Parts: sequence; C-alpha cells; structure tokens
Amino acid sequence: MAPRTCSARFRNIGPIRAALLIALIQTPHRFRTKRQLWAYSGLALETHSSGEYRYVQGQLQRSNKPVALRGLNENHNHDLKGIFQGAAVKASSVAGPFHEFYTTLLTKGMNPAMARLTLARKIATITLIVWKKGVCFDAAQLRRQVSV
Repeated sequence: MAPRTCSARFRNIGPIRAALLIALIQTPHRFRTKRQLWAYSGLALETHSSGEYRYVQGQLQRSNKPVALRGLNENHNHDLKGIFQGAAVKASSVAGPFHEFYTTLLTKGMNPAMARLTLARKIATITLIVWKKGVCFDAAQLRRQVSV
C-alpha cells in the first residue's frame, strides 16, 4: 500500500525535528490531551493557590482570590521544549499560515515572547493531532481559528 500524501505540508517540523520527536515521545498515545503534552514539553503554565475556602458568617465559601501564576513548569523534557520553540521561531519568521497566526497575536497586543509560546503550543497541538489521528494538516482550519 502506498503512503498517503497530504496536499498542504507541515513544513515547520522538518525531518530532523520529526526524528527527534519520534525518539523522545515514542508514541502519541502517551498523552490523552494536548495539555499533558504541553506539561511534558515545558509549555504549560504553573499555577498555585492557597486559601481556596474561607468562613463567612459561619458558612464555608469559596474565596474569590485569583490563582497565582508562577511561570512555565520546570519539570519537563528540555529537548522537546527546544524542538517546539525552534519550530515556533522558524514559523514566526517564514511566510505561511503560522506567520499569519503569529502576526495576528502581535496585532492584538500580545507580547512577542508570549506570542511565540502560544505558537509553540499550537505547533505541539497540531503535531499531536496529526500523529495521533493520522490526519493531514489543514492550514484552512488554522486560519479559521485566527479570525475567531
């Protein structure tokens, strides 16, 4: 049986990055959700909270204190983070659908470092979906998400 080809190629993950991804992740079924891949890759935000509940007039109520953000998680696979961040840097500098996504984030007022992190998460998510489900990358779906 001949291998299936896709019309739109996912060019940001080249052959070397793809080989490293296969070696580091081994199987995409390790991750049930994209957030688990983000945490393993070091792209997830670390949050901490304390004092979730308090007593008000003898009744236990949930506090309205916001959750404290502590930055990105430190317990992660450094090589995998480098792969996704390298792909995001390349995608943000080369014309294509990911560059459009990146520039849209910048025009909305997002910090460039946060926009690259968001782009790295997007690339990690698409990589997981393409690998796990065996579907082809469709840039039209990315454009739809940008306009929303």
